[in-house]
Amino acid sequence: MELVLLLGASGYVGQAFAVELKARGVNFLAISRRELDYTRFDVLLEFMRIKKPTFVINVAGYVGQPNVDACEGAKSDTLKGSALLAQTVAHACVAADVPWGYVSSGCIYSGAKVIEGGCERVEKDLAQPSLKALIAENPSIVSGFKETDQPNFSFHEPPCSFYSGSKALAESAIANLPRGYLWRLRIPFDEIDNPRNYLTKIQSYGRVYDNVNSLSHRGDFVCACLDLWSQEAPFGIYNVTNPGFVSTKQVVELIKRTIQPDKDFEFWENDEEFYRFGAKTPRSNCILDVTKLMSAGINIRPVEEALQDALGNWVT
Repeated sequence: MELVLLLGASGYVGQAFAVELKARGVNFLAISRRELDYTRFDVLLEFMRIKKPTFVINVAGYVGQPNVDACEGAKSDTLKGSALLAQTVAHACVAADVPWGYVSSGCIYSGAKVIEGGCERVEKDLAQPSLKALIAENPSIVSGFKETDQPNFSFHEPPCSFYSGSKALAESAIANLPRGYLWRLRIPFDEIDNPRNYLTKIQSYGRVYDNVNSLSHRGDFVCACLDLWSQEAPFGIYNVTNPGFVSTKQVVELIKRTIQPDKDFEFWENDEEFYRFGAKTPRSNCILDVTKLMSAGINIRPVEEALQDALGNWVT
């Protein structure tokens, strides 16, 4: 009998997994750390040997609230919740001979690839005025990082946030383990007002930080991850974002046209001002390539369509 073990079901993305698993009629068991200390290898392995799950989804981890700045003051918790927990769960799955999926993050990259004059280069800072103008004029010159590209926003390539460094460590520790998926999430959003929702965050900021990013619609992300598993796609790392990319100013314009027509949005003048007054640690802003995901036969909406749908059906 099929049984999916879901770890981290109480979190923002974990809740979406629970909803979608139920909608698909998949028999699953959502376990909290209060019920089972799955941070301990022996405890989790014994539990799996008793329950015999056919797949394990790990959405658990430490996420700073309200943002990654909080992780700078909780480095031990961040390291345990990201790198160490991911390794514990993945190794327990290998020992129990159970396939697994881990929600990773695209925050281990900064920037994108830019093609000019037939030459490709990596630009780590997409907020440069000249580069932003170039991208706005001709988006086709930009391509995202592929799954095979080494992270460039990590402890090995600083500066980075401690959260991003820990997520990169998690990937390096488990990427080569057998029968596992690493699903890279990037700035989740959907139509439901929530403190973890990117669209909610933008509306709550006193000043908005403008940059260019890939995004993941929460429901689309979960469906894509489960489709990879149900369709028996090859194991490995997958960038799971809605195809395309957007600037924060584009998202603000969509918000103003739909749910906040009278709101005046103020932007930080530049990176220097933002990092002096609005942030404690560097932010990952990046574009991810989803060619591998699409080639696996997974259908996912373009980011503009997903944004318009979310804002057109906004629920407070």
